[in-house]
Amino acid sequence: MRDTRTRFPLLTALAFAVGLGAQSAALAADDAGQGHDYRTFHADGGIDYGKIGDSYKADLVMYLAGNQFMVMEELIKDFQKKNPDIKTVYVETIPPGQILKGQILKQGQINGQDTAQNPDLFASVNLGHLKKLKGKGVMHDYMTYTHNKLELMVAKGNPKNIKGPKDLARDDLVQSHPNPLTEGIFKFYGSQMLKDLGLYEKVTGNAQCKSCWAVKDKTWFTSRHHRETPHRIENGQADVGIVWTTEIKHAQAEGRPIDGVAIPAPYNMADKVGYAIGALKTGRNPYNAMRYMAYLSTDEAQSIYASYGFGKASTNDLLMKPIPNPPSK
Repeated sequence: MRDTRTRFPLLTALAFAVGLGAQSAALAADDAGQGHDYRTFHADGGIDYGKIGDSYKADLVMYLAGNQFMVMEELIKDFQKKNPDIKTVYVETIPPGQILKGQILKQGQINGQDTAQNPDLFASVNLGHLKKLKGKGVMHDYMTYTHNKLELMVAKGNPKNIKGPKDLARDDLVQSHPNPLTEGIFKFYGSQMLKDLGLYEKVTGNAQCKSCWAVKDKTWFTSRHHRETPHRIENGQADVGIVWTTEIKHAQAEGRPIDGVAIPAPYNMADKVGYAIGALKTGRNPYNAMRYMAYLSTDEAQSIYASYGFGKASTNDLLMKPIPNPPSK
């Protein structure tokens, strides 16, 4: 389906170089945002949704950590404005562990369609994913281009009077958290926060599953997306969930009945969460991949990320660096 809505206002500085129409609120809620996980952005401002075959032929193909989904439309439109010869950009935004294991390291399918194993760029919140690609000889360098932190999502007005992460020990709360199998936010960060607080076993029951009750009727692990959590909270199925702070800002910008409860440092993992991106040697469009990474270093791109609640990257973050060697087996 092609979206021809008016473009976002675009920034004018030149970068240096080296939905789904109007749907009912119920349908949008049931979808939990997943319908927008596979998008093709066109230089004329149009957007196609779910055209998986574009992963084989777009001028730039990117598989990115899913929690950036809210940023991509404004970001890509600005990038294409500055690089009008790049007519099509295919962007996938799902948990990066699923991308790595199910689409790059082996042939994967989306909605019954084969998806390309050789995106031009891959980004994750876990540098270990990039180390695995280095070990396969298909990626060598990376940069960190933005940051995030953990926050607790609650219903508007915080009816359960949740004050911070220690309240996750309360027996009167029903919780919804990202699953520990495929979602990096929990696998690498949320679980560590709970361990640091001494709450991991109580909250999770040491369960390793998805789309399941980790603790019966108390802690739910999502199926694929931590973006399912706001839907559960809105429908009275959960009181609280660990999410990225950017998701709370996005939900509030959409007018959803959601509030956030800050998690203090160091438990919010702000000092650890960095988004790492690198180009695959197997990608079809290496020059365009380099141009996009150069664009991420611009003030315009950094300001767009910051406007959605992300933390800006430092000058050192934005330098290309060799990926550290994967651990020896």
